[in-house]
Amino acid sequence: MQLSASPYEERLNAPRTWWLVCFLVGVSMALIFLPFGALPLLGGLVGGTAVAAVVTSSYGSIRIRVVGDSLIAGDAKIPVAALGDAEILDPEEARAWRTFKADGRAFMLLRAYIPTALRVEVTDPSDPTPYLYLSTREPERLAAALEAARAKA
Repeated sequence: MQLSASPYEERLNAPRTWWLVCFLVGVSMALIFLPFGALPLLGGLVGGTAVAAVVTSSYGSIRIRVVGDSLIAGDAKIPVAALGDAEILDPEEARAWRTFKADGRAFMLLRAYIPTALRVEVTDPSDPTPYLYLSTREPERLAAALEAARAKA
């Protein structure tokens, strides 16, 4: 028996340039340990690079999924029945909603290195969250998946 695939799944990976920065952090650590000899220098290079890589990997491992009748964004799991209209945000509008238009009560799953986003109204009267701001590289697909999940529910 084959399980049906999720209608939408996206991992918000960190940009490739961040991995270069991880190596540069390792080089910096190596330079800090340079006065102590070659072995501490090597340890600083490997250790600094590894720690920076773990941090970068964990930051970029967050996922957005639409599974069944739920939207899973990071650690949040929201039933699509509690969601209203979705607004696709171009880079300029996404920046505005990340900054001066932002509501402090909103659920913000944002990654500044992803220029586009989706803003989804929360219609549940018992939830004080006015909307979800979701950084996504494919806002049209995410909006379509939410609409399809809402139609099935």
